[in-house]
Amino acid sequence: MINKITDTIAEAVSVVKDGDVVLIGGFGTAGNPNELIDGLIAHGARNLTVVNNNAGNGYTGLAALLQSGLVQKIICSFPRTADSWVFNDLYRAGKIELELVPQGTLAERMRAAGAGIGAFFCPTAYGTELANGKETREINGKHYVLEYPIYGDVALVKAEQGDRWGNLTYRMAARNFGPVCAVAAKHTIATVHEIVELGQLDPEAVVTPGIYVNSIVQIPFVATQAGGFKQAA
Repeated sequence: MINKITDTIAEAVSVVKDGDVVLIGGFGTAGNPNELIDGLIAHGARNLTVVNNNAGNGYTGLAALLQSGLVQKIICSFPRTADSWVFNDLYRAGKIELELVPQGTLAERMRAAGAGIGAFFCPTAYGTELANGKETREINGKHYVLEYPIYGDVALVKAEQGDRWGNLTYRMAARNFGPVCAVAAKHTIATVHEIVELGQLDPEAVVTPGIYVNSIVQIPFVATQAGGFKQAA
């Protein structure tokens, strides 16, 4: 019987090894799998390459992972934000490497990995420093830069609902990079707020099919100061 439900975060992230490429969903603070990131910090795998849209906010989640010293390189689109203090300090001190990739190109490079595409030409970055050292080509009068897929050893994503086969749905903007991270990795771990029985998920609502997911862990809703509950975006 296929059952991808994992009881604990620690068990789920135990597959991460030193030197792995870890794809992490999230856009700013929306859709960040913070529970999995905290578990990764506790797990302690080192010399990681992290792929994410940005380089962390404040001192929690991805920023905490960078601060832990476990990451040697980050591939992202927006390393500088109003509260990217941890990355700024590490980068200026020469303690972390940065590969800057335009946002659409970042998503397409991961999607290409999942689709089995060897490389693709993209017009973004042509004529800029980001194209230095890369093959360029003129096609139908327009200039393009050759880009290669980004493959992950492990993907960490935050979903909304899942079943024991690993089928996933997402909540609104929390979907963002999660689906492309999932298809580009050898091993995908997802958190969900609700685990439902097989057949309860509308097939039309399933964004990430279970074939791309290896493990799901249920996490609780976040308590608010007012005493109620909210869904963490």
